[in-house]
Amino acid sequence: MNNEVQQEAVPEFEFGIYTLGDIVQDCHTGETISPRQRLQEVIAAAQLADDAGLDVFGVGEHHRLDFAISAVPVVLAAIAQTTKRIKLTSATTVLSTTDPVRVFEDFATLDLLSGGRAEVIAGRGAFLESFPLFGYKMEDYKQLFAENLELLLELNRHEVMNWEGRFRQPLKNAEIAPRPLQQKLPLWVGVGGSPDSAERAGSLGVGMAIAILSGSPEPFRNLAETYRRSGAAAGHAPQDLKIGITSHGYIAKTSQQALDEYYPYYYSYRNAISPSRDQVYRVGADDFARFVAPDNTLAVGSPQQIVEKILYQHELFGHHRFMVQLDIGGLPFTKVAAAIELLAAEVAPAVRRELAQKR
Repeated sequence: MNNEVQQEAVPEFEFGIYTLGDIVQDCHTGETISPRQRLQEVIAAAQLADDAGLDVFGVGEHHRLDFAISAVPVVLAAIAQTTKRIKLTSATTVLSTTDPVRVFEDFATLDLLSGGRAEVIAGRGAFLESFPLFGYKMEDYKQLFAENLELLLELNRHEVMNWEGRFRQPLKNAEIAPRPLQQKLPLWVGVGGSPDSAERAGSLGVGMAIAILSGSPEPFRNLAETYRRSGAAAGHAPQDLKIGITSHGYIAKTSQQALDEYYPYYYSYRNAISPSRDQVYRVGADDFARFVAPDNTLAVGSPQQIVEKILYQHELFGHHRFMVQLDIGGLPFTKVAAAIELLAAEVAPAVRRELAQKR
């Protein structure tokens, strides 16, 4: 690793938050904040997470008017200037419709600006608006991602590239600049539920971030097993195969406070935001009660309940990172900030203590 990068102890279990920057009408006031204010609140949340001692802050990519963030590296670069130690990642980069050379150059630049804190979580994306926007065909959905991921990995290894694929112009003695401050950018693959994606991530030896937004986590257990099995078959060391779990959630001092405060915003978000304009995911009170049960994934409750939920999931996945999206559906920033503080001050230390005792 470059000597300029400060060597710090890496927590054995990392905690982070992520945001997609959705712009949804406040269900209580009827007001909708501006994209400018939304971005300011995203930066403020990252500052707070950094000050509180969380490990990772992620920003997701969308290309619709009900989201404020389409240029992820730009937002992360702004965050880099106001934070000191927290890792900065995409959550996710829609790699199927983005030039891998541009992705690498953007995140290498971010790595230089942040002092070696950049990461990339690459995914195919559940939201499909980027395909027509950037001139790609939906029938190439899987092939685009596979080819672009292969190229991104090669760009991470080589300063000068010779490469030829199906979907872009060949690279002939192409200089790939700048190079990141880290020896290589940490790369993860975002997985929604596809065993093929888990197998690909394992065989490539990159991290795997599993998005489990509602329902039981049990069906996702096979993804972790597939990932580790394919990684071992490809010769990757177990310690290099990192798994992250990403979820929606909210934390308050008591369980009832968390449920009462969060449900109206969660209902608003699920009814306002969907991958397709023609789809609406209505979530009733009974659905919500089921989603927040101890053996389900929605991370809503008191600090102790969230600790128990993470530990339960750790028994299933043996994961290394937990990231939660707190700020959905127009949830006021004051509530987001309070949840960040509880995650850092109460949840993270308790989980780490429990895991340390089990080693």
